[in-house]
Amino acid sequence: MKKLFAEFFGTYWLVFGGCGSAIFAAAYPELGIGFAGVALAFGLTVLTMAYAVGHISGGHFNPAVSFGLWAGGRFPAKDLIPYIIAQCIGAIAAAGTLYTIASGKAGFVIDNTKAGAFASNGFGAFSPDGYSLQAAFIAEVVLTLFFLLIILGSTDKCANTNFCGIAIGLGLTLIHLISIPITNTSVNPARSLSQAIFAGGEPLSQVWLFWVAPILGAVAAGFIYKTLLQKNEDESAN
Repeated sequence: MKKLFAEFFGTYWLVFGGCGSAIFAAAYPELGIGFAGVALAFGLTVLTMAYAVGHISGGHFNPAVSFGLWAGGRFPAKDLIPYIIAQCIGAIAAAGTLYTIASGKAGFVIDNTKAGAFASNGFGAFSPDGYSLQAAFIAEVVLTLFFLLIILGSTDKCANTNFCGIAIGLGLTLIHLISIPITNTSVNPARSLSQAIFAGGEPLSQVWLFWVAPILGAVAAGFIYKTLLQKNEDESAN
């Protein structure tokens, strides 16, 4: 249960900090943090929680990460469903908190006819810069694949794992710097689901892509790292 609570709180913080920065601070008049600030916020949430609770649960905070670690031989299949449930509950709880706070401002309304409504992800007309379904799918697969390679490599027993949280956090920051204009950046199905539930409408109908593409990319990364990059015992000894 401690592992599941760690995943709940870690995913909660990721959604609250990352999506919260997009909702409240990204476009604040004259002082807004913009794309770069939102990207950094997402990276900082993962970095801080990696050190806060990563030693308890492994610090996944993302169903795609759990699938990728399973494919890489680092995570048991029996724990996949409990982890994903904890992650989704944490994400939805954070989105609910954001909605409650946002509702405290007069005139607040979620316009789910526009891209990025309530920090949701999307493609086509719901992509921040109008990228197609195909473009969004490719971006999410490739970016999640490299995110998992960063995670698998930096947490490898042969690596200096003292700094893995920094590498992973900065990796997620870079991913957001690349892809906010494309899909508003997911690489995390729980994060996408939580915002889509509150946005409703088309963002909710498009959320399937932000489950399928990240999980495909993560699983591919797990197999790539295990078969092509990971050192075996003989190589480690040398």
